[in-house]
Amino acid sequence: MPRSRTAKPAQATIPQGLKLFVRRRLMELQGLVLLGCLVALTVALATWSSNDPSWSNAVETHVRNTLGYPGAIVSDKLINWFALSNSVIIGIPAFWAITLMSHNRLGNWKTRAPSWLAAIVSSAVVLAFLPLSNNWPIGPGFGGIIGDSGAMLLTALPSALGFDSIATIAGFIVALTTFVWTALLALGSSPSQAARALKSFKKPTVMIGSKALSASTRLAHTVGSLRDRYQADEDDEPVRPRRRLAENLRREPEPERETGLLSRLKNRKQADQGQAADTEPDAKPIPAFLAKRAPLSDNRIEPRLSRTDNAETPAIAREPSLDTPAGPSGIASPATPGNRVQAAAKPVKQGSRIAKDMQPDMLPNNGEFQLPPLSLLAEPDASNQTNQLSADALEQNARMLEGVLEDFGIRGEIINVRPGPVVTLYELEPAPGIKSSRVIGLADDIARSMCAISVRVAVVPGRNAIGIEMPNSNRETVYLRELLASRDFEKTKQKLAMALGKDIGGQPTLADLARMPHLLIAGTTGSGKSVGINTMILSLLFRLPPDKCKLIMIDPKMLELSVYEGIPHLLAPVVTDPHKAIVALKWAVREMEERYRKMSKLGVRNIDGYNARAEQAQKKGEVFTRQIQTGFDPETGAPIYEEEQMDLSPLPYIVVIIDEMADLMMVAGKDIEGAVQRLAQMARAAGIHVIMATQRPSVDVITGTIKANFPTRISFQVTSKIDSRTILGEQGAEQLLGQGDNLFMAGGGRISRLHAPFVSDDEVEQVVAYLKTQAAPDYVDAVTEDTGEDGSGGGFDAGTPGGSSGDEQYDKAVAVVLRDRKVSTSYIQRRLSIGYNKAASLIERMEEEGLISAANHAGKREILVGEDMG
Repeated sequence: MPRSRTAKPAQATIPQGLKLFVRRRLMELQGLVLLGCLVALTVALATWSSNDPSWSNAVETHVRNTLGYPGAIVSDKLINWFALSNSVIIGIPAFWAITLMSHNRLGNWKTRAPSWLAAIVSSAVVLAFLPLSNNWPIGPGFGGIIGDSGAMLLTALPSALGFDSIATIAGFIVALTTFVWTALLALGSSPSQAARALKSFKKPTVMIGSKALSASTRLAHTVGSLRDRYQADEDDEPVRPRRRLAENLRREPEPERETGLLSRLKNRKQADQGQAADTEPDAKPIPAFLAKRAPLSDNRIEPRLSRTDNAETPAIAREPSLDTPAGPSGIASPATPGNRVQAAAKPVKQGSRIAKDMQPDMLPNNGEFQLPPLSLLAEPDASNQTNQLSADALEQNARMLEGVLEDFGIRGEIINVRPGPVVTLYELEPAPGIKSSRVIGLADDIARSMCAISVRVAVVPGRNAIGIEMPNSNRETVYLRELLASRDFEKTKQKLAMALGKDIGGQPTLADLARMPHLLIAGTTGSGKSVGINTMILSLLFRLPPDKCKLIMIDPKMLELSVYEGIPHLLAPVVTDPHKAIVALKWAVREMEERYRKMSKLGVRNIDGYNARAEQAQKKGEVFTRQIQTGFDPETGAPIYEEEQMDLSPLPYIVVIIDEMADLMMVAGKDIEGAVQRLAQMARAAGIHVIMATQRPSVDVITGTIKANFPTRISFQVTSKIDSRTILGEQGAEQLLGQGDNLFMAGGGRISRLHAPFVSDDEVEQVVAYLKTQAAPDYVDAVTEDTGEDGSGGGFDAGTPGGSSGDEQYDKAVAVVLRDRKVSTSYIQRRLSIGYNKAASLIERMEEEGLISAANHAGKREILVGEDMG
């Protein structure tokens, strides 16, 4: 019987050559992927910029890193934590990638990966011992934060026992040996092979460290110069070779620095002793190799606004920046305290008015008006100027500010410190290639880093400097009495002098409203705008009697200017009704045109010339006449003129004060804008000036027409950059401190920072009460009396020259209709050169009085009266 055979299943076999092919392709793929990641990381690190936005740098600038925002974040972390040891992070994996692409296996990962991490840390510690160059761009050393921390741990115990030199040498040798050992293991050597490699070194490890030290120094200088060149290209400000050579020749040579490790150790003890003298007795000494980048002290000056804390804060500013020339020990030499701090402003020189006010009048008052005495105002506090920081504190604040600017990549030097009553000005001279816009954009970041409420940054006109204005910890109050009693205010020849306050240097600032010739004021609630207006009004009241200055006050809010009701300087009661405000502005326009006619008759060009010529004519007994129109000839329709003798009494200045423009624009924007435009364009020579204020400086309130005719402006604190640009044309007003802090823009566009004086409501009431006892107001009824001019609607037509009376225009329109026997709105508009709305109102009035018929279906009207009607 035959045996049955069991069939074995056939096994699928893969050729050995195919396995080898697949394995090699996979190894090549792994190597390429690893190499691609390393190339991307290298590109991110190579294009790192300290100005890029990241988790540690909150700025709004565009990203310069080639890999965008992710590349900026990764490179910022790696640069700050590992610095130059990133070469180990990239170098060893690059060797692995080349090994894989060469079809060689990477075995023993349990040894390679930990050894690679240990090599990174040990290399960072080795680099931390190396000397820094002046161009090093970050705060930590060559080894980053990891290297500084590791070096401090290695030298902590020996330094505490007093063996600083031995600790530094031992720490450097241990770190260098560890790096060589772990790097060999990470590259694939076995422990025995690594041990033989260490034993085969013919030179001592200290000599190796010295060579590495000098080589790293040269590398640091090369990296710094390359970075400066890259930064210059980045800022789009190329420097020509001749210009760069001239700047290098003009630059003072820096003292030589001892860069060798052993040379630095010779002066280490002296450096430690010098540093220990500046610190507290119980403080732990900082290792000498970290002395240059010591952390910020907790006792630094923090400029906070406080009216109760009068004690001077102890100040220990941050160490000098890395760009400061260093001494022999490699530690930056501190600047001499107070060498760039200027002295505070001297007290304002007082005039003789206070002494005159204190002398009693020996002669009785014959009814003449007497200016109010300065005793009605509050005296300056004697302790007002005793809370200023010392020169040493300001010097240390300047060093701290230099460190903060360096943290944001701004290289430069604080050349001047100018303390003032409210803010202190630090003048920064930026390094070549630094744009001023970069520094201005860092205002909020500087305020955050300096723990200040707000910081304003602006270019100093006429100098190669950028002004950084920081608030004082104790704010000085500026009193109005101090300014009005000053010698400058007493002897000034300005016609309408106003005390605007003190500048940032503490000097009094006066302005002539007659030369402005109009003033636009803006400021939010609580910014000191109303107090500033009160100080301007009081400046006029303390200097000019009612026969030389008259006021028209318009206060739609019925709160701010109502306190001045009844003073003899007013031409009319304080106007609170918006409709009466329109009438008052129209009266001002008519008064302006009347003054122009008078000046034209006398052949003078301004109000000062008119008053001088009128006074001369009165002394000589001269009489001037002029022709005025009294009506129209009923037969011919020609105007009738009569001779009238001119009144040659002196013309006073008229100041129109509008406290809230926004409320008026909401009621009758077109009429208000037209009247204000006419006054702003022509009223200067007539002696009529406008002070206009608003707390909402938007484009619908401050229109382009109004803004173009108010070249002089004052901006108190506003809520946004947009409002600041609307009132001043640039940002900065949103960073003011409030309570009278303002920006004053003169007619030429130059902006200066002022601090308005303070005057209380009680002081204003006392002055008003005194003025009421001197004389009664002589009101002009026509200022606020609506006579029905300009039509029933009371509108102001900017196209009508001077806003002529409505009755006169109506008579002219009737004469044109009766003479030409044509009637239509467009025809009246063309013949009288008025607006369409005005012509339509005249046509409607003719229809109401029965001169013309109503319009038919075609829009035509019939004339119902004959030609002989006048």
